[in-house]
Amino acid sequence: MLSAALIAFVLVALAELGDKSQLLLVGFAARYRPVKVLAGAAIAVFALQLVAVIFGRAVGALVPVRFVAVVAGLLFIGFGVVTWRESGDGSVDEGARPVARLGPVLTVAAAFFLAEFGDKTQLVTVSIAADPAAALRTLGSLAPGVVPPDAGAVTTAVGVWLGSALGMLAADAVAIVVGAMVGTRLPAHLIGRFSAVVFVLFGLVTLASAFVGG
Repeated sequence: MLSAALIAFVLVALAELGDKSQLLLVGFAARYRPVKVLAGAAIAVFALQLVAVIFGRAVGALVPVRFVAVVAGLLFIGFGVVTWRESGDGSVDEGARPVARLGPVLTVAAAFFLAEFGDKTQLVTVSIAADPAAALRTLGSLAPGVVPPDAGAVTTAVGVWLGSALGMLAADAVAIVVGAMVGTRLPAHLIGRFSAVVFVLFGLVTLASAFVGG
């Protein structure tokens, strides 16, 4: 279980670095408290990685990735428009940042789940769960002497789930810190505008990927 967790942690953390969903977290962390953003991301990440480990490719066949991308893109654009309207003209008190009806934790969880569903980090997790030995070979000299975990063992599946989720959160924590730093240096209405632009851009990129990617 430990070796499976370590393999998944390293590979998924590397896959998540520089991912477009980190930009989404920067926008959220500039607007909401970092702890709440991290909590929302954690809910989504553990759910996503559980789906990847248990259902794997079967889920991808049942729910077309293009459909999820279109829905996610439209939601992000809508969220960006609402955020821009809520940001006002600067007359709002600095401490009175508007919060979505779901609350920041559930808002982040829902948005991040849609953003990452079917993304490369999930596919990496699927491949690790399917063949931990191949994943171990990917690490090469970084993991000398590690015994390949048994792909069919329940403990291996649990290890891949926990390791991949924690690896993803570790990488995403970097984006949350960056967003929090931005949030302390900008007035409330500018933070709202910044977040709105991030959400709309993310939505447009997500929509484009649904069709350009084929």
